[in-house]
Amino acid sequence: MTDQLTLGFERDGVPVTVEVELSVNDDPAALGCPEFARGFPCCRSTISPPARGYGDALGWVQLVRHPEWGEDFRIDPFEPLDPFEPLAREPTHPFCFFGFAPTQFDAPHRDTLPDMDWLAHTFLAGIAGIHEPPEVRVALGFSWGYSIRDGAIEITGLSQLDPAAWDAHLPYLRDTYPRWTFAPGFALGRSML
Repeated sequence: MTDQLTLGFERDGVPVTVEVELSVNDDPAALGCPEFARGFPCCRSTISPPARGYGDALGWVQLVRHPEWGEDFRIDPFEPLDPFEPLAREPTHPFCFFGFAPTQFDAPHRDTLPDMDWLAHTFLAGIAGIHEPPEVRVALGFSWGYSIRDGAIEITGLSQLDPAAWDAHLPYLRDTYPRWTFAPGFALGRSML
């Protein structure tokens, strides 16, 4: 099973394309995962053209609805530089990846298989105001996930999100990251699709 989605936007007159691929993790070791991750989804998003400079500094904001949190979405942190307290506290920023045209990657898994639904809302964003209070501005978003029923894993395919999906997360983001501001809608560039 492989699901693909192509999204795009224009930023400063330059067309930007995002290729998203969702597949089954059929080689956990190659992805840096334990063997019990086999059968779970893995999602990778790439941005082109490659980065040219500061204008291409982008980040991925991913919020997840996990059964332990009920119906709420929460930030999905990736903090490998703080291995001693990996999930003891929220990161000071809302990004799971940030860089120059960064690749987004996630391969969620668990070693037990209770019935559950796991859903991610993943957004590509930039930062306005590098020399003033930072504002997160989103260009596009998509959802994906998986469910487990009676030990069987079923992947929830890719679906493009609209600006209203981002706006629904703003109260949580503003409350969780009060030093940041978050622009409503898709405020980074102009949608191409």
